[in-house]
Amino acid sequence: MFRPALWLSSTALILPATAHAQSTPAPAGDSYHREAPAEIIVTAPYQRNQADVLSGTSVLSGEELTRELRPTIGETLARQPGVSATSFGPNASRPVLRGLQGERVRVLTDGIGSFDVSNTSVDHAVAINPLTADRIEVLRGPAALLFGSSAIGGVVNVIDSRIPRRVPDEPVHVDALATYGSAANERSASAAVDVPVTDKVVFHLDGTYGKTDDLNTGGYILSRPLRAQAAASADADIRQLADLRGKLPNSQSEMWEVAGGAAIVTETGNLGFSVNHLDNRYGVPVRYSLDGGEAEEVTLHVQQTRADVRAEVNTGDGLLEKIRLRAGFADYRHDEIEDTGEIGTSFFNKSVEARLELVQAARGGWRGAVGGQMFIRDFNVQGDEKFVPRNETQQYGLFTLQSFDMGAFRAEAGGRYEYTVVRAAADALLGNDNIRRGFDSFSGSLGGSVGLADNVRFGINASHTERAPSAEELFANGPHAGTQAFEIGNPAFAKEISDGLEATLKGSGDGYSFGLSAYHNWFRNFIYENPTGAVEDDLPVFQYSQADARLWGFEAEASARVAKFGETAINLDGLADYTRATIVDRGPAPRIPPLRVLGGIEAQGRMVQVRGEVEHVTRQDRVADLETTTPAYTMVNASVSLRPFGRDSRTTLMVSANNIFDVEARRHASFLKDFAPLAGRDVRVTARLAL
Repeated sequence: MFRPALWLSSTALILPATAHAQSTPAPAGDSYHREAPAEIIVTAPYQRNQADVLSGTSVLSGEELTRELRPTIGETLARQPGVSATSFGPNASRPVLRGLQGERVRVLTDGIGSFDVSNTSVDHAVAINPLTADRIEVLRGPAALLFGSSAIGGVVNVIDSRIPRRVPDEPVHVDALATYGSAANERSASAAVDVPVTDKVVFHLDGTYGKTDDLNTGGYILSRPLRAQAAASADADIRQLADLRGKLPNSQSEMWEVAGGAAIVTETGNLGFSVNHLDNRYGVPVRYSLDGGEAEEVTLHVQQTRADVRAEVNTGDGLLEKIRLRAGFADYRHDEIEDTGEIGTSFFNKSVEARLELVQAARGGWRGAVGGQMFIRDFNVQGDEKFVPRNETQQYGLFTLQSFDMGAFRAEAGGRYEYTVVRAAADALLGNDNIRRGFDSFSGSLGGSVGLADNVRFGINASHTERAPSAEELFANGPHAGTQAFEIGNPAFAKEISDGLEATLKGSGDGYSFGLSAYHNWFRNFIYENPTGAVEDDLPVFQYSQADARLWGFEAEASARVAKFGETAINLDGLADYTRATIVDRGPAPRIPPLRVLGGIEAQGRMVQVRGEVEHVTRQDRVADLETTTPAYTMVNASVSLRPFGRDSRTTLMVSANNIFDVEARRHASFLKDFAPLAGRDVRVTARLAL
């Protein structure tokens, strides 16, 4: 097992040598929180224009981020193209990218992992606080392979200012955010302070507090099939469940977080660190038993202490332009507390990750980067519902990205080698044997784009990705309350392999932009949960299995200015996405979101912005074994935002009304969809202040 204290001490000895050569300072006149434009992708060794990324990408920042902010990353991103959410109640919702979730999606904070256990179960919340985000980037498809083979579905990168990148001009810089949401009586506030102590040293402090009551839903709590089953019961108590509506029982939450950091910022770079502690206590919505069994009200108490380091060296005009180091360590624990107040199961996770990037100096139209990455996780479960033995995962990777600009034609190549070792300690779950598995994984992509007209590009990309099975997929052998299944892994699994093609068409100009991505992936050894029909510990048995699979779909989005009145522009925008996934010789893959379309109209003025939108999600009746269909729904949302100090100010007051007609809505990607609908009518008031 690794020793994080020793590792961090060694890192600290290396970093001071880079303190005098780090990121390029902001140009004169830039504000302290100068953000990269939305069309620029910073989640890469070097910044790239979205039009040059040969796969679907999304950026959420500024006023759009303020409007979409929710207590979880999944719900914050759920209206982006190609993105759905696991929606295990209002407090545990992880992004779903192109129908893939869990182990196939990496959620990062400033380029490295979230260091939690949200990938192991849908009832485990991501240990990242959206209220502290300055910018969130979503990379889908082969662009994500730079961040690990487990990012085969994509990457979500939450970028914050905990490690300062610049020194503010004013004596004290303050950012604050406060939100009230009516659906859950949500009250949250976050504030960050940056104080320069010299012209090169800045200190940072931030804190967040949030509390919600039970979520108010639109319509019935149980889905129509379950209501019919409850109404037909001979038990009067069960029959009453058919009429349950409104408040979602046991969905309350309370969280707080504090963080501090500091950085040295010079003309040739920066060096900084941060430390934060998160405490999140939330209820897991009740999964009612309709056969007379007892329904449990479980509360999860999450605690994480985390330390992060970032360094960047601007090396000048030689072979390299920059050297970047990003590293972090976290000690994570959560307890699953039963309604008696006793701790039933505890999850422990210690993780460390480090990432080094060498950015090559541009040579004509050629630029690129090479790098290395290390990730170590020590994971242990103790208690009544222990479903996996204590295990350790170690991953070591080398990667490169090279791009060539030849004018109308641009080419890009990427590659990654990763060595993974997964060890499980001797445990009764595995017959008291130690198990060690090692995997060599090779991934790569090759693509190009051609300019069809001014600012319009067509691109195509081919990729090959290999993913080592996770410890849970290899070693699970026990009851898993989050998925209501007795899960059995397979220590003999081979690597999961995907070959993919993706085509993109992107364009922008004065008053318009559009993007279209179409993709197809051929999987070998695709890992999925297969119901066996057996029952153990009163739970259905699901055996992890491997088979060939096919996944294809598309994402489309567009925006156009249709009128202008003085300083006010009227814009129309829309998006659509669809994914279809099939396990060969078995049928549909489980929990794949259906077709979704969204259209909006927006009036953008110098101080006031008004928006209305309609989102329609179609019925999903292409279901796997033991899955239920999910009805279609249509939501109408509206918002008004005011920037009292002008368009360039970060100070904003926003009022939004979501799900105005209080419809009953359920996400097909959710394990809990038949027991926990989405929020009903939700009026939100958000104030963001920058001083």
